[in-house]
Amino acid sequence: MQLQGKALRVIIYIGESDHYQGKALHMALLHFLKQEGASGATVVRGLAGFGAHSRIHTASIVDLSTDLPIRLEWVDEPALVERLLPQIRQMIDDGLITVDEVNVVQYAPGRRPDPLAQPVQDVMRREVVTVSPHTPAVEVVTLLLQKGYRSLPVVDGDGRIQGIITDGDLLRRAGLQARLDLQPELSDAGWQQQLAALRAQGGTAVDLMTSPVHTIAAADPLQQAVALMAAHHLKRLPVVDGHGRLAGWISRVDILRAIEYHQPAATEPEQTLTGAPGGATIAELMYRDVPTVAPQATLEKIMLALEQNSRRRAVVVDSERRPLGMITDGDLLRRAPEAARPGLWQRLRSLLGGTSALPAPFVLPEVTATAADLMSAPAITIPVTAVPAAALRLMVQQGIKRLPVVDGDGRLVGLLGRGSLLRGLLAPADAGAPDAGAA
Repeated sequence: MQLQGKALRVIIYIGESDHYQGKALHMALLHFLKQEGASGATVVRGLAGFGAHSRIHTASIVDLSTDLPIRLEWVDEPALVERLLPQIRQMIDDGLITVDEVNVVQYAPGRRPDPLAQPVQDVMRREVVTVSPHTPAVEVVTLLLQKGYRSLPVVDGDGRIQGIITDGDLLRRAGLQARLDLQPELSDAGWQQQLAALRAQGGTAVDLMTSPVHTIAAADPLQQAVALMAAHHLKRLPVVDGHGRLAGWISRVDILRAIEYHQPAATEPEQTLTGAPGGATIAELMYRDVPTVAPQATLEKIMLALEQNSRRRAVVVDSERRPLGMITDGDLLRRAPEAARPGLWQRLRSLLGGTSALPAPFVLPEVTATAADLMSAPAITIPVTAVPAAALRLMVQQGIKRLPVVDGDGRLVGLLGRGSLLRGLLAPADAGAPDAGAA
């Protein structure tokens, strides 16, 4: 099971004598969490304490039957906590429940010599929010935005997957102006206008979804999921059980995190990715047609660089072609002057495939902002001579989707993406061409 990054910690304080349906409450809670697929929980017995009734309970020799305090701690994905917490509250009559955000650095059952041989179910995310084919389109979009998801599986009444709704589907079929993660950059009035248009259309999830959908069985080896993603340029896969019902969800970043965990320690010599039979180098995995702009480049020149390469990011380089920073479509919308926003929305939507190419060039207004003002800096780079395992570790630990690749003099020679690194886990015959730039 995959659990890394932002998660929620639930701490429950109850008494040792508390019961639920004839069973000790702390054991009833543990059984409930296990049954519902929680990542794990721990129960600790306290030495002393007092609660709402202001009675002090101790573990003194004088009174061994004291109702001692019990603390149950549970860390899990926010979606699972949100689903299970109402039932947990119903089970507890007298106690305290707290919830806080934590950062999970590691959660794994132990390192394996061949991580790609482990079943998909060991890495997948089990808590998946779904919609039915008849869910109104406006509810689908609202749910995606409220939960921060990038895609939703569409399932029938038996839990069998019928389709999938992604960012691209919403751009092409729902008329959204930009990707979901960029919607917060849109004004409230603009967002409400999009929702109103969706309500007027009256469509449902079936009108938005892509179908049929590639799936992977929970019992299949992880290598099979990697091969399927690489062959079809997929970022994520629905996972199904033995009866064809949706059982979970696995993404490229889930796989890369799992593989990174199984890599040798940084102090050990690294020749290739653990579990990667091909032994491909960074030079073989990276793509070389990288959009670049100078620090003084105008907004129009930046957009032209993105459009000419059909990519969503450009590297800002100095006169010696040394990377200074990165500019993504999100950077443009977050940092560009307000006067340029309308034109940026149109140009970026065309770039992302939401509409056909603009019939005539829409020249952005002249603004004072340059690439140096708009970029995210500094640029985190990887030497072309480094091993892929080092790039993997850097991507996972820094949360980076792409790494500029530099030569011995620090000059840009390519860009390495998650998709390329994922293909590096396959044998050369199966690896295919370098990453075309999908996130």
